[in-house]
Amino acid sequence: MAFENPSREQIADILRNAGNIAVVGLSDRTDRTSYMVSQAMQNRGYRIIPVNPKASEILGEKCYASLQDIPEPVDIVNVFRRSEYCADVAREAAEIGAKVLWLQQGVVSSEAAAIADEHGMIAIMDRCIKVEDSIAVRGK
Repeated sequence: MAFENPSREQIADILRNAGNIAVVGLSDRTDRTSYMVSQAMQNRGYRIIPVNPKASEILGEKCYASLQDIPEPVDIVNVFRRSEYCADVAREAAEIGAKVLWLQQGVVSSEAAAIADEHGMIAIMDRCIKVEDSIAVRGK
């Protein structure tokens, strides 16, 4: 069966109900897409939890080396990693009980989507969370 992203309405519901968003691969470099997207989401009121083993703090938030190190529930795991690393991230997201595995624009992994599905997570691939928030939630 071919993968299909949730509808725009479903994505809007996911974002409206999102608590913590763990961002895997969030860079501390302000010129990186992961930083700019996460900062915009943070400015819109979302709680961003950085996951980057090489940083201690990003965007004013404590940074964690892995998803397992985060001491609170995570609703969305937003992934800024190359496709070949996404299956491992999906397994980690399943282990912590995340509800949504979100692979950023340009990132696609059928294996990660299958892992998400196996563990009752919603998978979203090749979509920018900031763009989807603008369109689906804010209607801009």
